[in-house]
Amino acid sequence: MPPPSRPPLLTIERKGLRALIAPPAGAERAPPLLCFLHGYDEAAPMGLRAALTRHGPLHPDAAALRERFVVLAPQLPQAGDHWQRYAESLCALVLQAQEHYGADPRRRYLTGFSYGGNGVFDLPLVQPDFWAALWAVDPPRVPGARLREPAWLSIGSAARPRTAAFIARLGSQPPDARLKHDRVHLDEGLDHVGSARQAYVDARIYEWLLRRALASGHGADEAAR
Repeated sequence: MPPPSRPPLLTIERKGLRALIAPPAGAERAPPLLCFLHGYDEAAPMGLRAALTRHGPLHPDAAALRERFVVLAPQLPQAGDHWQRYAESLCALVLQAQEHYGADPRRRYLTGFSYGGNGVFDLPLVQPDFWAALWAVDPPRVPGARLREPAWLSIGSAARPRTAAFIARLGSQPPDARLKHDRVHLDEGLDHVGSARQAYVDARIYEWLLRRALASGHGADEAAR
């Protein structure tokens, strides 16, 4: 019997940001939403589909792991370490996707690779109480301030020289078998791209995300509109 077909990737645009959406493959009511921020090389003018399936949860190797989520992947119109400039547009995309697919506002997760990992730490500072958990993959820059959200840090060659500073700022620990820690760092000794390839096919991290939820998502939604 052939494997079940997966929903096709869709394109949406709000307030100057284009994005791909992968609808959830299952029938879960109020599925979680996972938003992926790309790195420097994947900004426009690179083609949208090629850019946003190059790394992250929309990479073909991660297809089975992302099936429970609505996956949203926006593309910056210009390369740079400036995801925070698009916080309002990103919120608009998230809320549009959330409304269309009936996603759970208490289970919104933000992940990103490289400069996108920097964005994972920048955006919650201007979007308080919006994200249930954060997942940064080999960010080259330590967060500028302490964060309240649970955070998983996947370390590669860009973050490795600053490992001590990341751990001090995040107050993180290595993962345990029960994935109970809210602040986690993991270094598997890989290079920059290798850290992304490995992280986004690691089922433990998706499981860790799904254990985190906001007490309520409605107040954050109203503030973001």
